[in-house]
Amino acid sequence: MSLIARHLEANGITTLIIGSAFDIVDHCGVPRYLHSDFPLGNPCGVPYDTTMQHKIVQQGLDLIERADEARCIERTPFSWKDELWRDDYAKVDQSNSEELRLRGERRRQQQLADRKAGKTRVAMISDT
Repeated sequence: MSLIARHLEANGITTLIIGSAFDIVDHCGVPRYLHSDFPLGNPCGVPYDTTMQHKIVQQGLDLIERADEARCIERTPFSWKDELWRDDYAKVDQSNSEELRLRGERRRQQQLADRKAGKTRVAMISDT
Protein backbone atom coordinates (compact mmCIF):
# COMPACT_ATOMS: atom_id res chain seq x y z
CA MET A 1 0.00 0.00 0.00
CA SER A 2 2.82 2.38 0.78
CA LEU A 3 4.24 2.29 -2.74
CA ILE A 4 0.77 2.65 -4.23
CA ALA A 5 0.19 5.70 -2.03
CA ARG A 6 3.40 7.26 -3.30
CA HIS A 7 2.39 6.57 -6.91
CA LEU A 8 -1.09 8.06 -6.39
CA GLU A 9 0.36 11.14 -4.72
CA ALA A 10 2.79 11.62 -7.61
CA ASN A 11 -0.27 11.68 -9.86
CA GLY A 12 -2.19 14.23 -7.83
CA ILE A 13 -4.34 11.96 -5.65
CA THR A 14 -4.18 12.63 -1.91
CA THR A 15 -3.55 9.55 0.23
CA LEU A 16 -3.38 8.55 3.88
CA ILE A 17 -2.04 5.32 5.29
CA ILE A 18 -3.43 4.21 8.65
CA GLY A 19 -1.35 1.32 9.86
CA SER A 20 0.41 -0.59 12.59
CA ALA A 21 3.75 -1.41 10.95
CA PHE A 22 5.66 1.78 11.67
CA ASP A 23 9.09 0.66 10.48
CA ILE A 24 7.85 -0.61 7.11
CA VAL A 25 5.60 2.34 6.30
CA ASP A 26 8.17 4.88 7.48
CA HIS A 27 10.86 3.21 5.36
CA CYS A 28 8.65 3.49 2.26
CA GLY A 29 8.22 7.22 2.84
CA VAL A 30 4.48 7.67 2.42
CA PRO A 31 3.19 11.26 2.29
CA ARG A 32 0.83 10.92 5.29
CA TYR A 33 0.86 8.14 7.86
CA LEU A 34 -1.30 7.70 10.95
CA HIS A 35 0.26 5.08 13.20
CA SER A 36 -1.72 2.95 15.65
CA ASP A 37 0.34 0.89 18.09
CA PHE A 38 -1.98 -2.08 17.75
CA PRO A 39 -1.62 -5.68 16.57
CA LEU A 40 -1.30 -5.95 12.79
CA GLY A 41 -4.65 -6.03 11.04
CA ASN A 42 -6.27 -3.62 13.49
CA PRO A 43 -5.02 -0.15 12.51
CA CYS A 44 -8.40 1.52 13.07
CA GLY A 45 -8.87 0.19 16.58
CA VAL A 46 -10.25 -2.57 18.71
CA PRO A 47 -12.91 -4.61 16.88
CA TYR A 48 -16.45 -3.41 17.69
CA ASP A 49 -15.16 -0.30 19.49
CA THR A 50 -16.88 2.05 17.07
CA THR A 51 -16.13 5.13 19.16
CA MET A 52 -12.38 4.47 18.95
CA GLN A 53 -12.64 3.60 15.26
CA HIS A 54 -14.50 6.81 14.42
CA LYS A 55 -11.95 8.90 16.34
CA ILE A 56 -9.03 7.26 14.52
CA VAL A 57 -10.64 7.80 11.13
CA GLN A 58 -11.41 11.42 12.07
CA GLN A 59 -7.79 11.94 13.13
CA GLY A 60 -6.74 10.59 9.75
CA LEU A 61 -9.08 12.95 7.89
CA ASP A 62 -7.78 15.83 9.99
CA LEU A 63 -4.21 14.82 9.14
CA ILE A 64 -5.05 15.02 5.44
CA GLU A 65 -6.20 18.61 5.93
CA ARG A 66 -3.28 19.64 8.18
CA ALA A 67 -0.31 17.93 6.55
CA ASP A 68 1.76 20.58 4.86
CA GLU A 69 4.97 18.67 4.27
CA ALA A 70 6.06 15.34 2.82
CA ARG A 71 6.29 12.31 5.10
CA CYS A 72 3.97 13.64 7.77
CA ILE A 73 3.58 11.07 10.56
CA GLU A 74 1.21 11.14 13.53
CA ARG A 75 0.38 8.59 16.18
CA THR A 76 -3.06 7.84 17.54
CA PRO A 77 -3.49 8.49 21.27
CA PHE A 78 -5.16 5.13 21.91
CA SER A 79 -3.96 1.94 23.55
CA TRP A 80 -5.03 -1.60 22.79
CA LYS A 81 -7.45 -3.17 25.28
CA ASP A 82 -4.50 -4.92 26.94
CA GLU A 83 -0.80 -5.39 26.31
CA LEU A 84 -0.90 -9.21 26.25
CA TRP A 85 -0.68 -9.27 22.46
CA ARG A 86 2.91 -7.99 22.66
CA ASP A 87 4.07 -11.09 24.53
CA ASP A 88 2.85 -13.39 21.78
CA TYR A 89 3.24 -11.19 18.71
CA ALA A 90 5.48 -12.85 16.14
CA LYS A 91 7.06 -14.99 18.84
CA VAL A 92 8.85 -18.01 17.45
CA ASP A 93 11.25 -19.86 19.71
CA GLN A 94 11.85 -23.31 21.15
CA SER A 95 8.84 -22.96 23.45
CA ASN A 96 6.33 -22.73 20.60
CA SER A 97 7.99 -23.85 17.37
CA GLU A 98 6.30 -27.27 17.36
CA GLU A 99 2.89 -25.77 18.15
CA LEU A 100 3.30 -23.25 15.32
CA ARG A 101 4.36 -26.00 12.91
CA LEU A 102 1.26 -28.02 13.81
CA ARG A 103 -1.01 -24.97 13.49
CA GLY A 104 0.46 -24.27 10.06
CA GLU A 105 -0.13 -27.85 8.98
CA ARG A 106 -3.74 -27.76 10.22
CA ARG A 107 -4.22 -24.50 8.30
CA ARG A 108 -2.87 -26.02 5.09
CA GLN A 109 -5.12 -29.07 5.52
CA GLN A 110 -8.16 -26.83 6.10
CA GLN A 111 -7.36 -24.82 2.99
CA LEU A 112 -7.06 -27.99 0.91
CA ALA A 113 -10.39 -29.25 2.25
CA ASP A 114 -12.02 -25.89 1.47
CA ARG A 115 -10.70 -25.98 -2.10
CA LYS A 116 -11.91 -29.55 -2.60
CA ALA A 117 -15.33 -28.50 -1.29
CA GLY A 118 -15.45 -25.82 -4.00
CA LYS A 119 -15.15 -22.84 -1.73
CA THR A 120 -13.93 -19.79 -3.58
CA ARG A 121 -12.30 -18.37 -0.47
CA VAL A 122 -10.29 -20.70 1.68
CA ALA A 123 -9.69 -20.27 5.37
CA MET A 124 -6.87 -17.94 6.32
CA ILE A 125 -6.57 -19.25 9.86
CA SER A 126 -7.68 -22.65 11.04
CA ASP A 127 -9.94 -22.63 14.06
CA THR A 128 -9.07 -26.22 14.83
